[in-house]
Amino acid sequence: MHTRRIGDVEVISIGLGGMPMSIEGRPDEARSIATIHAAIDAGVTLIDTADAYHRDADEVGHNETLIAKALATHDRGGDVLVATKGGHLRPGDGSWTLDGSPRHLKEACEASLSRLGVEAIGLYQFHRPDPRVPYEESVGAVRDLLDEGKILQAGISNANPDQIRLGNEVLGGRLVSVQNQFSPAFRSSEPELRLCDELGIAFLPWSPLGGISRAGELGSAHAPFARIAEKYGVSPQQVCLAWMLAKSPVVVPIPGASRPETIRDSLAAADLVLAEDELAELDAA
Repeated sequence: MHTRRIGDVEVISIGLGGMPMSIEGRPDEARSIATIHAAIDAGVTLIDTADAYHRDADEVGHNETLIAKALATHDRGGDVLVATKGGHLRPGDGSWTLDGSPRHLKEACEASLSRLGVEAIGLYQFHRPDPRVPYEESVGAVRDLLDEGKILQAGISNANPDQIRLGNEVLGGRLVSVQNQFSPAFRSSEPELRLCDELGIAFLPWSPLGGISRAGELGSAHAPFARIAEKYGVSPQQVCLAWMLAKSPVVVPIPGASRPETIRDSLAAADLVLAEDELAELDAA
């Protein structure tokens, strides 16, 4: 299976998004752990999470705890790069709030370290800009965590081109990842993807298949993906991920999954090579 780089870490070209295993409609713990184990068995070496991936107010960090348990019970769990995030919160009523203050980010990182059971987090990302806090102050807190050895690599999420440039400047050229929404239905992050390609920064599309509720409808919503999938005898979801991978060597999609068969299907996209005319058709879809 093909590999790509996130900073100085080599990972398989498709990761696992852990969010569906911890929010509304989540499966039981046994199935979630089986899904994570199936991903590792199939070659996954990157798992994405966040302290805000939880359902109820009293279970902050549910997904981090779940992933830590799954990794501890797999013989190759130590080979997985865990990317987590701070600065976005869920009060427990289904809404999302923000706190990009340096104090909160540093406290959030300490809590994530404890839940993940590690001395340093492999990749820590500022989750979402907080309009109440100057961006350079939020990223500055992440820089401090990097300098202190609390995190090994630093990234940002939901950032625009100016924020990517500023974030990289604040981090002294050490920005290794940008995690933005990108899918067939949401292509407004194309400028960020191009900038990451130019700078050699990993671009991690979140909800690459359209999100939890829409991933299964990708083929019906976007006919070219279904047509090309039928030609190759694969799923439209595989075609979607292969299309993203072809855009740039910095792209590492992180499709969410809550069933072993789902992540296995997604990973097969790494070996699907689409023709230039097919890629052009998907770009135009």
